[in-house]
Amino acid sequence: MPLRVKTAKETELDLLSFGECMIRLSPPGHQRIELTSHFEAYAGGGEYNVAYALARYGMRTGWVSRLVDNPLGHFIKNHARTSGMDISEVVWVPYDGAGRADRIGLNFTEVGTGVRASVTLYDRGHTAQAHMKPGEVDWKRIFTQRGVRWFHTGGILSALSDSCAEVALESMKTAHDAETVVSYDLNFRSKLWPSKKAIEVTKMLVPYIDVLIGNEEDFQKVLGFEVEGTDANLKSLPVDGYKKMVEKVVRTYPHIKAVGTTLREVVSGLVNNWSTIMYYDGKFYESRKYMNLEVEDRVGGGDGFCSGFIYGLLHDMAPQECVELGAAHGALLQTTRGDTSMVTMDETMHVMKGGSARIKR
Repeated sequence: MPLRVKTAKETELDLLSFGECMIRLSPPGHQRIELTSHFEAYAGGGEYNVAYALARYGMRTGWVSRLVDNPLGHFIKNHARTSGMDISEVVWVPYDGAGRADRIGLNFTEVGTGVRASVTLYDRGHTAQAHMKPGEVDWKRIFTQRGVRWFHTGGILSALSDSCAEVALESMKTAHDAETVVSYDLNFRSKLWPSKKAIEVTKMLVPYIDVLIGNEEDFQKVLGFEVEGTDANLKSLPVDGYKKMVEKVVRTYPHIKAVGTTLREVVSGLVNNWSTIMYYDGKFYESRKYMNLEVEDRVGGGDGFCSGFIYGLLHDMAPQECVELGAAHGALLQTTRGDTSMVTMDETMHVMKGGSARIKR
């Protein structure tokens, strides 16, 4: 059965996302964290990235989180404003001068090259978002009075703390009850929680999910579904194995309307084979495969797919167009540094239609 999405006239927001945004600090180029003399600063977070990208595509998006009222919180605020997304529902908390009560999370990311993988080092304990509790956000007012067509959150938020998992449930149930489409990016992070805990929490959330998104590892570690034919390093990603796995997922959870999956084969730190598949209304759709995709920065590629995929579904595009749009946007997003999209719709459509990288004059 196809998704039923509210019309734009019924709502204030096309999409609302909920999750943490951190400040990312990266050495320039491919330098090492412990040897660099300076860092590049970016704002980014799984759910935040989706709202940011869709705002750049001209959609009415909003983002909910909990931020500290200090210059680091304002760094994130200012970055969000450059996209035009609505941050009026963000919960602001006071800064105690030392970050003991609440703080903004940091992550240090090295961009890998050759045989050296990209690496992320978290410094995100005791953040403001991790301390959010049920009742701090008036979800009922947002979904019933303001109106939202699509709500997006995911496994990174749920992994931050037990209370965040409770708020994820609170928000998703309220969105579901208001007949808002709910998407959930499984986004497994082994540094935040073990697979056993992820599966336990996610099973509690699944009844309120309409659209599932994830990569090769996510479905195994967060839902417990194995992909046949993959090796330990996930270098070979057989599409038929994924289709069988997705069929098991939708048989187990028949209320799920769509599943989006990224397939990334790592050739080297800066060269990947990239493609996506989509299950929708009982059928599978495969994107073009971007062989030997040259990567500037792989972080955020999955969020690029997610936002393009959602854009297509919100605009009643054919399923094949949705999966191609998501794949093209994800590929383009990996050509720039930082987590968030710097891509325009014209660029995405150009690549989606097979356009070349010939210089434009």
